[in-house]
Amino acid sequence: MFMERVEVGVDAVKEFLSTLTSDERWGVMVEMEQTQPVMFGQLVAVAPDWVEWMG
Repeated sequence: MFMERVEVGVDAVKEFLSTLTSDERWGVMVEMEQTQPVMFGQLVAVAPDWVEWMG
């Protein structure tokens, strides 16, 4: 579900992450970085403030 959201856009990712606990948000991002490094890099490139979403 999360990977589909990345394809839709950054706002959709932020919306999805807002529905999760802090631990779940970090888990999703770590999993994405490990399994989809190119997509993770693209997300970081278009949303360098992504760490702020994690709080």
